[in-house]
This record gives sequence, C-alpha cells and structure tokens, in this order.
Amino acid sequence: MEVVNINLEIAIVFIAYSLLMLFIGLYFYRQNKDSEDYFLGGRKMGPIVSALSAGASDMSGWLLMGLPGALYASGFVESYIAIGLSIGAFLNWAFVAKRLRVYTSVVANSITIPDYFETRFDDDKHILRIICAIVILIFFTFYVSSGLVGGAKLFEATFGIEYSIALSVGTFIIVIYTFLGGYKAVCWTDLIQGFLMMAALVVVPLSMLYHLGGYEEAMSIIFDIRPQALSMSENIGLVGIISTLAWGLGYFGQPHILVRFMSIRSTSDIPIATLVGISWMVISLIGACFIGVLGIAYINKFNLSLQDPEKIFIVMSQVLFTPWVSGILLSAILAAIMSTASSQLLVSSSTIAEDFYRRIFNRNASAYQVMVLGRIGVLLVAVVAFVISTDKNSSVLSIVAYAWAGFGASFGSVMLFSLFWSRMTRLAAIFGMLTGAIVVVVYKNFLADFFSFPIYEIVPGFVCASIVIVITSLCSNVRAGTKAAYETMLKNL
Repeated sequence: MEVVNINLEIAIVFIAYSLLMLFIGLYFYRQNKDSEDYFLGGRKMGPIVSALSAGASDMSGWLLMGLPGALYASGFVESYIAIGLSIGAFLNWAFVAKRLRVYTSVVANSITIPDYFETRFDDDKHILRIICAIVILIFFTFYVSSGLVGGAKLFEATFGIEYSIALSVGTFIIVIYTFLGGYKAVCWTDLIQGFLMMAALVVVPLSMLYHLGGYEEAMSIIFDIRPQALSMSENIGLVGIISTLAWGLGYFGQPHILVRFMSIRSTSDIPIATLVGISWMVISLIGACFIGVLGIAYINKFNLSLQDPEKIFIVMSQVLFTPWVSGILLSAILAAIMSTASSQLLVSSSTIAEDFYRRIFNRNASAYQVMVLGRIGVLLVAVVAFVISTDKNSSVLSIVAYAWAGFGASFGSVMLFSLFWSRMTRLAAIFGMLTGAIVVVVYKNFLADFFSFPIYEIVPGFVCASIVIVITSLCSNVRAGTKAAYETMLKNL
C-alpha cells in the first residue's frame, strides 16, 4: 500500500509539472506569427533565458542519468567528460556566439544553421543546405531517441509501468508542447527546467553526504570497497584522457545550442549569458559527478540493490526524500529530457520546413505555411525517434555520445573555420562536412574494435574534417561573394 501512495504522490507532482509545461506551450501558441517567431523567437531572447536555455537543451537526460551512471560504474575517471564539456562550452560562448549572431542577422537573415552555411559560402546550388539537412535529420533523430529512452526509464522505474507505455507517455508530453509553442515555449520552459535541474543536482549529493556522515566518511567507504573509483588515472592513458576531454569539441557543431546564439537579443548580452550559462553548467556537472561516486558508498552502506547504474539518481531521490520532494526531484529528469528533446525536435522541424520545403521545393511559400509544416515536421521526427527508442536496453549515454560526435565532427569543424578563416571555400565546407559525418559513422560502426586503446569517434572525425577543409581551401578558389560577406561580418563585430 505504501508503494502505491508513493507512486500516487509522485504522479501528482509529475502531472502538475507537465501541465505547467503544456500551459506555457499554449500561452505562446498565439504569439508565433511567422517562421522567424516559431524557430528563433523573433531574435528577442534575453541573456539569462538564452544561457539557461542553451544549458538545459544541451544537457538532456544524460546529465541526471548517463553521467552519474558512468561515474557510479567507473569512478572519477569519467569526470574528464565534465571537464571537457565545461571547457568546450566556455570556448563556444566566448568565440563563436558573437560572430554567429552578427553574421546571421547583419550580413544575412539566416534562421537555421543550413541557412548560415549556404549564405556564408554563397552556395547557389543548395548543396550545403541539403547535406546539412540530411546530417541534422539523421543524428537528431538518434539524439531525440536518447531523450525518449531516458524518459521511459524514468517512468518505468518510478511507477513500475511497462516500458512501452512509459515511452508513449513521455513522447506525448514532449511533442505536444513543442508542437504548440515553438521556440519561445522551448526557451521559457528551458529556463524553468534549468533551475529545477541545478537545484536537484545540488540537493541530492548534499543529502547523500549528510546521510553518509560527511565527505571523509564517504570517501573512506569507497576506498575500502572500490579504491580505483577515487582515481582519475585508473585504466586510462593519455590517449584516453584526450579522447574523453574531446567531448568539448562537440559544442561547436550542435545546432540546438548554436541557434541560441542566433536568437539572443543583442551581442552586448553575450558576456552576461556566458557567465550565467557556464556557472550553471559547472555547478550542475559537479553535482552529477558526485551523485555517481557517492552512490557507490550509499548503495554499499545501506545494502541497496541497483541493477542499472543510470538509475542511481532516481534511486537516491526516492530513498532520501519524502514522496512529494522526490516527485519534484524526479521531475528534474523529465525537465532535462523535455528541454533537450523539444529543442532538437524544433531544429529538425525547421530543417524540414525551411531548408527542404521553402528553400528547395517552394520558394514562394508563405511564412505561415512554413510554420505549419514545421509543426508537422515535429510529429514526423518524433515518430521515427519513438520507433528507435523501443529497445529498452539502450544506453542513454551511448546514444548521446554517437549523435554528439556526429554533429561535432561534421558541423563543428566547418563552423569554426567559417567564422575565423576568410580563405575557406564552398568546396571545402562541402567536403569537410561530408568527411566529418562519414568518419564518425565508419569509425564507430566498423573500426573502433580494431584499436587496443579507446578513441572517441569525434576525435578522428574532427581531425580528418579539419585537414580536408584546409587542403581543399588551399586548392580551390574563394568566391567573391563569400569573401565580401566575411569582411562585412568583421566590420560589425
């Protein structure tokens, strides 16, 4: 009977939280007048909203499930992921944000990443746009599916319901409010979700420390049962460390994060947004890492059972707190999943509506038609992601890692060179993007098992793409329009 009461109370909190998110979607439904409103919020998003929206949409369910699970399984050695991400996020805000915001608003009115690449390289044949759109739809479909898997695991573990039903419920909630509200709804819900995620990642590890008897006692317990978990050099060499830190390279190519730079109100807001965003990120990552490591001590000391390491946050939230508080904390997982999946669905839908339909098939389509088709695109991508997510044995972190590498290698290298090298050519962008995507897919699926030391697929993908970009640029001619557009951007920085 007690379990039923706990599930009921948590369910009430979940329902209340979900209704709040849906209300925000309905509120912004009538505020979307055209495609720029629906996909970029009219470029009027303030620094705090932009920063927390970028952070919340970036982290997804892996922050509360995948990362703590990795540290629970392997110890502090997995914290290199957090270090690499923090460095990458800071460099992204510091060097990419301003240039991308200026170019996509002053030089050319670009509302999607494919838009930017096409105008930056004066690609009148739309080759870059088509390649971008294909890469986005492939890797974002996998990325969205990781969120759906995380949501299904959350509902399954919390309420004991069947995985397929849990997957259906989570997918429905995410799709509905993205479908209705568009970019504004996504950003404002991200703001709420970001605060909730950070609060949960601070409260849970502090409570764990209290029940374990303090930091020294917790470390002593871990040292007695798994001393290697406290080492940052156990079973990892220099190549492994570099490979793990390379997660940070992915930031330069994530469309759902880069679009936050394009939508921010003004370049003068970027320093504030950087401070807020990086502070939020560092605090959240530290909390997630300690939940995983402290979980080793807690599970052992109190003789608890944990079959799936990625559920350590869920178990701790249920064990340490009353059902009402537990419901709020577990809503943080739902918040993380919803914030990322909704952003990725929106970018995918903009690719279908703006980059395929209007730019290639019907250039006379009205902004309203594009917005409607964008909403249909949300449904299409969600259906495919749902099908992929039906495998309940999928790992949230592994799916995210694959998609993250795909974008980082294919878009990240092209983005950096395009913003900082005037000599880069259209042909180099095409070959670089293709090289990055192909190397990631081939290495991950066919070559990784042949190496005796671990290399994250983003490393060979990013390096190969960068080499191809440099060589191709030096061997091909820069278009006059491309160089002029780049110089215009520099003048407006």
